Amino acid sequence: MPVAASPAPAQLELLAEEAMHCRECPLWQGATQTVWGEGPARARLMLVGEQPGDKEDLAGRPFVGPAGQLLDKALQRLGWPREQLYVTNAVKHFKYVLRGKRRMHKTPAQREAEACLHWLESEIGIVRPQAVVALGATAARSLLGQAVPVLANRGLWLQRADGLPVLVTLHPSALLRLRGEDREQAFLRWIADLRVAQERVRLATA
Repeated sequence: MPVAASPAPAQLELLAEEAMHCRECPLWQGATQTVWGEGPARARLMLVGEQPGDKEDLAGRPFVGPAGQLLDKALQRLGWPREQLYVTNAVKHFKYVLRGKRRMHKTPAQREAEACLHWLESEIGIVRPQAVVALGATAARSLLGQAVPVLANRGLWLQRADGLPVLVTLHPSALLRLRGEDREQAFLRWIADLRVAQERVRLATA
């Protein structure tokens, strides 16, 4: 584990290197690579998703696929430069099932998320954000240590045992399942959820 006295960027880099060799659950076997978080080592706001998708697994970066493009669109509407945020996932390897040649997302099991939890907690411990946004149920459970009904708690602040506030909302992939006006209305409500983060975190606007 990183030396406490090391600068935060160096600590994150070392952790990322260690995570590349993680074999603590079976997900590494089918994944192309570990997908680590990215962003400033002292970001004020951290966004945590569920796991990498197909595009992320190939690129080795979080939130670069369709869900990431929708997140970028929301950040643009909010005026939040993505480079000010630390973006990561609760699970660092892509879990999927094959349908023909396509790799289709499969929700990580609780034991898989638990095996990855120490990586996420290490990221939080180094970055020390003022607040965290949980994107979806897997992220919320990992961050808060218990199952969290997302629809009942979306847009609300919940507090971890260490005092870190966690804002709960949907994962952007949930919006991708909608079409037309339904998606636009859901997108606007999702932006309203994310805007609540400005109550706790002061972000420079783009």
